[in-house]
Amino acid sequence: MELTDFFRKHPHLALAFSGGTDSAYLLWAAKEAGADVRPYFIKTAFQPAFELEDARRLAAELSVPLRVVEADILSLDAVAANPPERCYHCKRALFTALRAAAAADGYAAVIDGTNASDDAADRPGMRALQELGVLSPLWLCGITKEEVRRRSRAAGLFTAEKPAYACLATRIPTGEAITAETLRRVEGAETALSAMGFSDFRVRLFHGAARLQLPGEQLSRAAALCGQIREALSPYFAEVLLDLKER
Repeated sequence: MELTDFFRKHPHLALAFSGGTDSAYLLWAAKEAGADVRPYFIKTAFQPAFELEDARRLAAELSVPLRVVEADILSLDAVAANPPERCYHCKRALFTALRAAAAADGYAAVIDGTNASDDAADRPGMRALQELGVLSPLWLCGITKEEVRRRSRAAGLFTAEKPAYACLATRIPTGEAITAETLRRVEGAETALSAMGFSDFRVRLFHGAARLQLPGEQLSRAAALCGQIREALSPYFAEVLLDLKER
């Protein structure tokens, strides 16, 4: 099935819009196909500020109104306690909220940006999407992440080369409670590293310290700038560790 066929079959859609590469391309493709598509950004403590900024930017560039739905995800014990099934409980809660908002706006069908490169067996959150009847057109049409990037470049989308970004909750070890303060510190540290020119990295919590995971080509630069990195991250972490295994 081609995307145009999907949009012909589902002409009125609510899109779970993260501001990332996949959902950005879906928004563009749906509009190009003439579908009535409305993007929804679910704002929680797990999303860094730049994701909402990117979502707003792309929606504005495509002249599509963006609806922001706020969700207090840390109020759910099954999420804040950070059990192995956290992602399942989180996705189910967020997409339940999205479906309610979409239904209030007159949209019955909900889609997301899961692509054919995503491994459903390794993503418990995808089980929640299936249970809620969320459709994944990229996955259904066999469109991989590489193909999404290629098509996004052809469409001139600024998200074409945007690195994949997992939510901030993934920085905290399973079983360790997630708090708003911990998320704030992680986001602050990642923002500081980004300002230094690093990219596609993670700042993970490790026994109270920040453990930096960087692409291999950035490790030598990080080692050379260790003093500056410690200073930049000092408002958020007293101890900073560099993981020498490539991210």
